[in-house]
Amino acid sequence: MTTKLARHARRTSAVLLAGALVVVAGGPAGADVPEGWSDPAAVDPWEAVLLLVGVPLLLFLVITALVVIPGVIKGERFTPGGQATQDQWFGGPSKGTAALPAPDNDESKAGGASGRW
Repeated sequence: MTTKLARHARRTSAVLLAGALVVVAGGPAGADVPEGWSDPAAVDPWEAVLLLVGVPLLLFLVITALVVIPGVIKGERFTPGGQATQDQWFGGPSKGTAALPAPDNDESKAGGASGRW
């Protein structure tokens, strides 16, 4: 029983020592800025917020407008988050699948899937 305890204590101390070495070795670097590099000015916090929050928000709004506006121009009803009374096909025929062409003969590719291989 004592040999198990001694092995466990040695293993635990080895792990703790390895962890301490990693923490000590990961200290701050003591290097200066190289001579050829410039010393940039500090970034204004408002400019950083505008860049990191404002630009993605603007992109979100532009993409949303590009998706929704064509349907609104065509007169499609659009209720975000609401229950639709019928299926909606954005950018498709205004009368749904009834406006799609029907197959006119056996060789026609219109009308959906077929069971022939």
